[in-house]
Order: sequence, then structure tokens, then C-alpha cells
Amino acid sequence: MSFAFSDIPDQTGKTAIVTGANTGIGFAIAEGLARKGARVLLACRDADKAQEAQERLTSGHERADTEFLPLDLANIASVRDAAEKAGEEERIDILVNNAGVMMPPLSRAPGGSELQFAVNHLGHFAFTSLLLDKLAADGGARVVSQSSLAHRGAEIDFDNLDAGKGYGRTKFYGQSKLANLLFALELDRRLRAANSPVVSIACHPGIAQSELTRHLGMFGSLFGSVVGLVLNSSEQGALPALQAASDPDAEGGDFYGPYGFREMSGRTSGPAFASKRARDPRLAKRLWDTSIELTGVDPGLEPAAVA
Repeated sequence: MSFAFSDIPDQTGKTAIVTGANTGIGFAIAEGLARKGARVLLACRDADKAQEAQERLTSGHERADTEFLPLDLANIASVRDAAEKAGEEERIDILVNNAGVMMPPLSRAPGGSELQFAVNHLGHFAFTSLLLDKLAADGGARVVSQSSLAHRGAEIDFDNLDAGKGYGRTKFYGQSKLANLLFALELDRRLRAANSPVVSIACHPGIAQSELTRHLGMFGSLFGSVVGLVLNSSEQGALPALQAASDPDAEGGDFYGPYGFREMSGRTSGPAFASKRARDPRLAKRLWDTSIELTGVDPGLEPAAVA
């Protein structure tokens, strides 16, 4: 059941959106899809970095079809603008919710929520919700949500989403990644209940080299270098997302990660373990309702029946 880069099928004629595609794992995901023929929208906050990424993607023998999509996930107004712009595409076949912030000093989004929760979860919740009609056209798209091993052991403190009662960067990061997985699985349950052609699939990169560690200073730089050598490079960390986005055998509600020791690394991808909390539909419903309240964006999907 393992999936390798050589298993990625031809993506010619498909259009993909990858958030955070200008660097690291996001760039590797965008590259993997573009090299297989997909048109890829690089949904990023920084125009200069997006342009550099486009130049890298078009520097090879293949002429990658890419476009910059301005998107600041911390700002719901920007999310709305990006969704409107993306909606002008002829089709959207793949949405990879990859962008993230990892363990920054205490910061808050314009709406007041702690930055990691706002960017990693709320922004993607709103962006996906605003694109659901477009994603459902042309036979239905795949929504891929990037979680993390950090979701294990994490809890969501609904009474402290603005960090007004205290902040721990590691705790809040885990909370945001648990939210990613809860959302991915709940989205698929609701899509199935609505008989939608859209499917929602989750993934995680294991422990991979990434610019997410930039907020950890010198330790982060050293850690990132060691990870790339010993565990997963950015390219290897991208493989589970590429499986979720392209594997013909992937189904809604699946969760993929590195096919190696404790899912930390591996040269192939396969089924991953989701914690009991991540699979709790009641917790997911509470997160869903809270997300609507905090973003002002309602996906319009009714909850599935809970046994």
C-alpha cells in the first residue's frame, strides 16, 4: 500500500491550488504536481517569494504552468479575495491546504485569534468553504489538509483561542494541527452526507526539513539541517500530500504519512494513524461551529448523523 514519487499519475488538464507553495514542503508539493502536468496556483502571502518559486519551477526542461495567487491566511478579507480570484479559474481539481506557522512568539491575527490557530486552521477553513461550489464542479475535487504528528496528545482549548489566558507556542501549534485533522475528517463526513463529489483527505509530512522552524532561532536552523539529513527532506515530506492529491486509490477520509518508523520519515507514503481525539465527531462539530463564528464563513454543510 506504499506510494512513491514514481506512482504519481499524469496530472495534465488538472488545476491545483497549493497554499504556502513558495518554499519548503509546499514548494515540493507544487513542483510534484507541476512536473506531472498540472496547472498550479501558488497561494502565498509574499509576491517576491512566489515569483522566485515560479522561476525555479520554470527553470527545468519542462515548462511548468504556474500562477501567483495572493493569499494571507491570517486575514479573512484576503482569504475572500483569494477565493474570488481562484473562482475565475476554468476548473479546480486539487486544493492543498499546506501553509502554516510553527511556534512563533505570541502573535494574533487581525480577527483576534492566536496566529497559529488563525493561519493553520481558520484561514484554511474559510478558504476551503468559499471554494466548495467551485470544487464541486467538473466531477468534484480533492481537498488535502496538512496536519502533523504534533496533533497527537494535543487538545483544543476553546476558552483560550486568543491566548488571552496564557500562551505556550508548542501547545498552540499542536492545537492548530489537531484542528487541521479534525476539520479534514469532519469535512469529508459532511460532504458524504450531502452526496457531494468533493472528497477531503488529510496527510502529514512526518519530521521533515522545513522553513517552519525559522521562529526557533539558531536551534531551528540546526534542527532543520539535521532533519533533512537524518529524517525527511522537504521533498520526502511532500510525498504524503502528493499521494492524497493524486493517488487513484485514495478515498475521502483517508489520512497519509511517511511509510517508515513511527511515521517520522520514509521514502514512500501510506496510511497514517489519527488519534482518538482527531476522530471524535462531537469535538469536530464544536470546532466547526466555532470556526464559523470566528471567520464569518459558513460552508453550508449539515453535520452527518453521529451514532
